[in-house]
Amino acid sequence: MAWIRTIEPDAATGALQREYDKAVGRAGRVFNVLQVMGLNSEHLRCSVELYMSLMHGPSGLSRARREMLAVVVSVANDCHY
Repeated sequence: MAWIRTIEPDAATGALQREYDKAVGRAGRVFNVLQVMGLNSEHLRCSVELYMSLMHGPSGLSRARREMLAVVVSVANDCHY
């Protein structure tokens, strides 16, 4: 298994702290998948923007179907989140 250095929410500063604060506002916590991207706050911001666009933006698929597809892909890839 790979090891990736992360920045814990209580150690974040500046732009990263702002991104982590937004994550807490959305989900009540900073999930590990976001902390892995924390070494580059701009990449984290862009990744979250892409996710929000895909999952909450205009689409021919309902939000429930998009979530269902995300779960199926996660299970197929043996992801546990």
